Amino acid sequence: MTDAANPVTSAVDGATLVVTIDDGKANAISHAMIDALHAALDQAEGDAAIGAVAIIGREGKFSAGFDLSVMQSGMDAARDLLRAGGELALRVYEFPKPIVLGATGHALAMGAIVLMAADARIGADIPAKVGLNEVAIGMPVPRFAVELARDRLASTHLLPAVLHAQLYTPAEAVAVGYLDRVVPAADVAAEAVAHAQHLAATVKPSAFVLTRRFLRAELAERLRRGMDEDMALFDINP
Repeated sequence: MTDAANPVTSAVDGATLVVTIDDGKANAISHAMIDALHAALDQAEGDAAIGAVAIIGREGKFSAGFDLSVMQSGMDAARDLLRAGGELALRVYEFPKPIVLGATGHALAMGAIVLMAADARIGADIPAKVGLNEVAIGMPVPRFAVELARDRLASTHLLPAVLHAQLYTPAEAVAVGYLDRVVPAADVAAEAVAHAQHLAATVKPSAFVLTRRFLRAELAERLRRGMDEDMALFDINP
Protein backbone atom coordinates (compact mmCIF):
# COMPACT_ATOMS: atom_id res chain seq x y z
CA MET A 1 0.00 0.00 0.00
CA THR A 2 1.12 3.54 -0.71
CA ASP A 3 -0.01 6.67 1.12
CA ALA A 4 -1.00 10.27 0.49
CA ALA A 5 2.64 11.41 0.32
CA ASN A 6 3.59 8.59 -2.06
CA PRO A 7 0.35 7.70 -3.83
CA VAL A 8 1.79 6.07 -6.95
CA THR A 9 3.95 3.00 -7.45
CA SER A 10 5.14 1.49 -10.70
CA ALA A 11 6.75 -1.71 -11.90
CA VAL A 12 7.74 -3.04 -15.30
CA ASP A 13 5.96 -6.21 -16.43
CA GLY A 14 7.34 -7.28 -19.79
CA ALA A 15 6.74 -4.39 -22.19
CA THR A 16 4.18 -2.75 -19.89
CA LEU A 17 4.67 -0.23 -17.11
CA VAL A 18 2.13 -1.09 -14.42
CA VAL A 19 1.22 1.97 -12.36
CA THR A 20 -0.84 1.65 -9.18
CA ILE A 21 -2.55 4.64 -7.58
CA ASP A 22 -3.40 4.22 -3.91
CA ASP A 23 -3.44 7.05 -1.39
CA GLY A 24 -4.97 4.78 1.24
CA LYS A 25 -8.26 6.66 1.02
CA ALA A 26 -10.37 7.78 -1.95
CA ASN A 27 -7.51 8.32 -4.44
CA ALA A 28 -8.22 12.05 -4.52
CA ILE A 29 -6.32 13.83 -7.28
CA SER A 30 -3.81 16.06 -5.48
CA HIS A 31 -0.70 17.83 -6.71
CA ALA A 32 1.34 14.98 -5.22
CA MET A 33 -0.61 12.38 -7.19
CA ILE A 34 -0.41 14.41 -10.40
CA ASP A 35 3.35 14.84 -10.01
CA ALA A 36 3.78 11.13 -9.32
CA LEU A 37 1.72 10.17 -12.36
CA HIS A 38 3.78 12.50 -14.55
CA ALA A 39 6.93 10.83 -13.20
CA ALA A 40 5.55 7.40 -14.11
CA LEU A 41 4.62 8.61 -17.59
CA ASP A 42 8.11 10.12 -17.95
CA GLN A 43 9.52 6.68 -17.17
CA ALA A 44 7.31 5.01 -19.77
CA GLU A 45 7.97 7.64 -22.41
CA GLY A 46 11.72 7.51 -21.92
CA ASP A 47 12.10 3.72 -22.09
CA ALA A 48 11.91 2.28 -25.60
CA ALA A 49 11.34 -1.19 -24.14
CA ILE A 50 8.01 -0.09 -22.64
CA GLY A 51 5.24 -0.31 -25.20
CA ALA A 52 2.17 0.49 -23.09
CA VAL A 53 1.05 1.66 -19.66
CA ALA A 54 -1.55 0.17 -17.32
CA ILE A 55 -2.83 2.45 -14.55
CA ILE A 56 -4.80 0.69 -11.83
CA GLY A 57 -6.69 2.07 -8.83
CA ARG A 58 -7.09 0.72 -5.32
CA GLU A 59 -9.78 -1.78 -4.40
CA GLY A 60 -13.22 -0.19 -4.77
CA LYS A 61 -11.89 3.22 -5.76
CA PHE A 62 -10.28 4.41 -8.96
CA SER A 63 -10.47 8.09 -8.03
CA ALA A 64 -13.03 10.28 -6.28
CA GLY A 65 -11.82 13.33 -8.19
CA PHE A 66 -9.87 16.40 -7.18
CA ASP A 67 -8.77 16.84 -3.57
CA LEU A 68 -11.69 18.86 -2.17
CA SER A 69 -9.55 20.27 0.65
CA VAL A 70 -7.61 22.10 -2.06
CA MET A 71 -10.59 22.90 -4.29
CA GLN A 72 -12.39 24.53 -1.35
CA SER A 73 -9.39 26.44 0.02
CA GLY A 74 -9.64 29.40 -2.34
CA MET A 75 -10.00 30.12 -6.03
CA ASP A 76 -6.29 30.47 -6.75
CA ALA A 77 -5.56 27.06 -5.24
CA ALA A 78 -8.56 25.51 -6.97
CA ARG A 79 -7.54 26.87 -10.36
CA ASP A 80 -3.94 25.75 -9.90
CA LEU A 81 -5.07 22.18 -9.18
CA LEU A 82 -7.63 22.26 -11.99
CA ARG A 83 -4.98 23.39 -14.47
CA ALA A 84 -2.60 20.67 -13.30
CA GLY A 85 -5.36 18.10 -13.72
CA GLY A 86 -6.22 19.39 -17.17
CA GLU A 87 -2.60 19.18 -18.26
CA LEU A 88 -2.40 15.60 -16.96
CA ALA A 89 -5.59 14.63 -18.80
CA LEU A 90 -4.28 16.09 -22.05
CA ARG A 91 -0.97 14.29 -21.61
CA VAL A 92 -2.83 10.99 -21.20
CA TYR A 93 -5.01 11.85 -24.21
CA GLU A 94 -1.96 12.46 -26.42
CA PHE A 95 0.50 10.01 -24.84
CA PRO A 96 2.74 8.36 -27.46
CA LYS A 97 2.05 4.87 -26.10
CA PRO A 98 -1.27 3.18 -25.33
CA ILE A 99 -2.65 3.74 -21.83
CA VAL A 100 -5.06 1.21 -20.31
CA LEU A 101 -6.94 1.98 -17.10
CA GLY A 102 -8.05 -0.53 -14.51
CA ALA A 103 -11.04 1.31 -13.02
CA THR A 104 -11.34 -0.59 -9.76
CA GLY A 105 -14.36 1.31 -8.42
CA HIS A 106 -15.68 4.84 -8.04
CA ALA A 107 -14.49 7.26 -10.75
CA LEU A 108 -15.92 10.71 -10.16
CA ALA A 109 -15.18 14.17 -11.57
CA MET A 110 -11.44 14.21 -12.40
CA GLY A 111 -11.45 10.43 -12.02
CA ALA A 112 -14.02 10.21 -14.82
CA ILE A 113 -12.09 12.77 -16.88
CA VAL A 114 -9.02 10.53 -16.80
CA LEU A 115 -11.21 7.65 -18.02
CA MET A 116 -12.23 9.73 -21.03
CA ALA A 117 -8.60 10.55 -21.84
CA ALA A 118 -7.23 6.99 -21.90
CA ASP A 119 -7.13 4.46 -24.73
CA ALA A 120 -8.88 1.56 -23.01
CA ARG A 121 -10.85 1.41 -19.77
CA ILE A 122 -11.68 -1.81 -17.92
CA GLY A 123 -14.03 -1.42 -14.97
CA ALA A 124 -15.01 -3.49 -11.95
CA ASP A 125 -18.52 -4.90 -12.11
CA ILE A 126 -19.54 -3.58 -8.70
CA PRO A 127 -22.12 -1.02 -7.48
CA ALA A 128 -19.70 1.91 -7.83
CA LYS A 129 -20.40 5.39 -9.21
CA VAL A 130 -18.88 6.72 -12.43
CA GLY A 131 -19.38 10.18 -13.86
CA LEU A 132 -19.03 13.94 -13.81
CA ASN A 133 -20.77 15.13 -10.65
CA GLU A 134 -19.39 18.68 -10.71
CA VAL A 135 -22.64 20.52 -11.51
CA ALA A 136 -24.34 18.81 -8.55
CA ILE A 137 -21.71 20.16 -6.13
CA GLY A 138 -21.56 23.70 -7.48
CA MET A 139 -18.58 23.39 -9.81
CA PRO A 140 -18.77 23.94 -13.56
CA VAL A 141 -17.40 21.12 -15.67
CA PRO A 142 -14.21 22.65 -17.12
CA ARG A 143 -14.13 23.18 -20.86
CA PHE A 144 -11.37 20.63 -21.41
CA ALA A 145 -13.55 17.99 -19.75
CA VAL A 146 -16.63 19.01 -21.75
CA GLU A 147 -14.68 18.60 -24.98
CA LEU A 148 -13.21 15.25 -23.91
CA ALA A 149 -16.76 14.13 -23.11
CA ARG A 150 -17.96 15.32 -26.51
CA ASP A 151 -15.16 13.27 -28.08
CA ARG A 152 -15.48 10.08 -26.04
CA LEU A 153 -19.03 9.75 -24.68
CA ALA A 154 -22.03 8.51 -26.65
CA SER A 155 -23.93 11.49 -28.05
CA THR A 156 -27.25 10.27 -26.63
CA HIS A 157 -25.77 10.38 -23.11
CA LEU A 158 -23.72 13.56 -23.43
CA LEU A 159 -26.22 16.06 -22.02
CA PRO A 160 -27.24 14.13 -18.88
CA ALA A 161 -23.66 13.00 -18.26
CA VAL A 162 -22.15 16.49 -18.45
CA LEU A 163 -24.93 18.97 -17.68
CA HIS A 164 -27.14 16.99 -15.29
CA ALA A 165 -24.36 15.34 -13.24
CA GLN A 166 -25.80 11.89 -14.02
CA LEU A 167 -23.82 9.11 -12.37
CA TYR A 168 -23.70 5.53 -13.61
CA THR A 169 -22.77 2.09 -12.38
CA PRO A 170 -19.72 0.64 -14.12
CA ALA A 171 -21.97 -1.63 -16.19
CA GLU A 172 -24.07 1.37 -17.28
CA ALA A 173 -20.92 3.40 -17.94
CA VAL A 174 -19.96 1.09 -20.81
CA ALA A 175 -22.87 2.26 -22.97
CA VAL A 176 -22.24 5.87 -21.96
CA GLY A 177 -18.59 5.69 -23.03
CA TYR A 178 -16.67 6.06 -19.78
CA LEU A 179 -15.66 2.38 -19.84
CA ASP A 180 -15.10 -0.19 -22.57
CA ARG A 181 -16.04 -3.26 -20.56
CA VAL A 182 -16.49 -4.53 -17.02
CA VAL A 183 -15.10 -7.66 -15.41
CA PRO A 184 -15.28 -9.14 -11.91
CA ALA A 185 -13.53 -6.85 -9.44
CA ALA A 186 -10.86 -9.44 -8.68
CA ASP A 187 -9.88 -9.55 -12.37
CA VAL A 188 -9.56 -5.84 -13.14
CA ALA A 189 -5.82 -5.49 -12.57
CA ALA A 190 -4.92 -8.65 -14.47
CA GLU A 191 -7.24 -7.76 -17.36
CA ALA A 192 -5.84 -4.23 -17.60
CA VAL A 193 -2.26 -5.47 -17.65
CA ALA A 194 -3.09 -8.19 -20.19
CA HIS A 195 -4.75 -5.66 -22.49
CA ALA A 196 -1.82 -3.27 -22.17
CA GLN A 197 0.56 -6.11 -23.02
CA HIS A 198 -1.58 -6.97 -26.03
CA LEU A 199 -1.41 -3.38 -27.27
CA ALA A 200 2.33 -3.20 -26.63
CA ALA A 201 2.79 -6.27 -28.80
CA THR A 202 0.37 -5.12 -31.51
CA VAL A 203 0.85 -1.45 -32.31
CA LYS A 204 3.99 -0.22 -34.06
CA PRO A 205 5.37 2.82 -32.22
CA SER A 206 5.94 5.24 -35.10
CA ALA A 207 2.62 4.40 -36.77
CA PHE A 208 0.81 4.74 -33.44
CA VAL A 209 2.33 8.15 -32.70
CA LEU A 210 1.47 9.63 -36.09
CA THR A 211 -2.04 8.21 -36.15
CA ARG A 212 -2.58 9.43 -32.58
CA ARG A 213 -1.56 12.89 -33.75
CA PHE A 214 -4.05 12.79 -36.62
CA LEU A 215 -6.79 11.62 -34.27
CA ARG A 216 -6.25 13.80 -31.21
CA ALA A 217 -3.69 16.58 -31.65
CA GLU A 218 -6.07 19.18 -33.10
CA LEU A 219 -8.46 19.01 -30.15
CA ALA A 220 -5.67 18.82 -27.59
CA GLU A 221 -3.94 21.88 -29.01
CA ARG A 222 -7.19 23.84 -29.05
CA LEU A 223 -7.82 22.95 -25.41
CA ARG A 224 -4.31 23.99 -24.44
CA ARG A 225 -4.74 27.34 -26.16
CA GLY A 226 -7.98 27.89 -24.27
CA MET A 227 -6.68 26.81 -20.86
CA ASP A 228 -6.12 30.35 -19.54
CA GLU A 229 -9.67 31.37 -20.41
CA ASP A 230 -10.97 28.09 -19.00
CA MET A 231 -9.28 28.81 -15.67
CA ALA A 232 -10.43 32.44 -15.58
CA LEU A 233 -14.05 31.38 -16.03
CA PHE A 234 -13.90 28.64 -13.40
CA ASP A 235 -15.78 29.41 -10.19
CA ILE A 236 -17.31 27.45 -7.34
CA ASN A 237 -20.81 28.15 -6.05
CA PRO A 238 -21.93 25.29 -3.82
